[in-house]
Amino acid sequence: MEIMLKWLLGNYIELLGAILGFAYVFFSIRQNILTWPVGLLTSALYIWVFFDSKLYADMGLQMYYVAISIYGWYEWLRGKSTSSDSHEALKISRITMHLGLVLALSSFVIFMLMWYILKNYTDSPVPFADSLATALSIVATWMLARKILEHWLVWIFVDAFSIALFWYKGLYPTVILFVVYTLMAFVGFIEWKKELAVISKKWEVGSWKWEVKEIRNKK
Repeated sequence: MEIMLKWLLGNYIELLGAILGFAYVFFSIRQNILTWPVGLLTSALYIWVFFDSKLYADMGLQMYYVAISIYGWYEWLRGKSTSSDSHEALKISRITMHLGLVLALSSFVIFMLMWYILKNYTDSPVPFADSLATALSIVATWMLARKILEHWLVWIFVDAFSIALFWYKGLYPTVILFVVYTLMAFVGFIEWKKELAVISKKWEVGSWKWEVKEIRNKK
């Protein structure tokens, strides 16, 4: 009991970050605006966790998360502009071929830059893995801010990959967190895909009604 208490006192920041991390993914699956303030607080805690573990790319990623949380918070509140100069809630969308190529190239550039910096200018023991997880996470979080369905697929890979990385570093509460993250990412993809299907069906029905109305007006 004493050993467990000592461990909890020594790792309370990581444990709190893990609990908030669960809440962050849950809110993102539900598309709840609380995703972003919870994510911001989680990232602030993990900046210290990763700095202490010498995972510098992940520490830098958390700094990016703080910024992207503010951006995502704004985007989800502002919504999408319409032709009538008003705004509607940001809806789930699919990635386009052009955007997919741009994001793939961006991921590669970020990865190469991070790998070079970590390999040559830091004492990171895992520069390749750290850089890969960082690059893909940066892109996936931006996709979440824009409510792009396929961001869940990126997270499934990143979370599963990160399990081995954090196990190697001895961050066991974070390992558990990322096991749950991986499972929740599967759930998130399924739930968002279902909602996208509903949105698409409503759009098709709406378009059909508009066409019928136009035909009647012409008569």
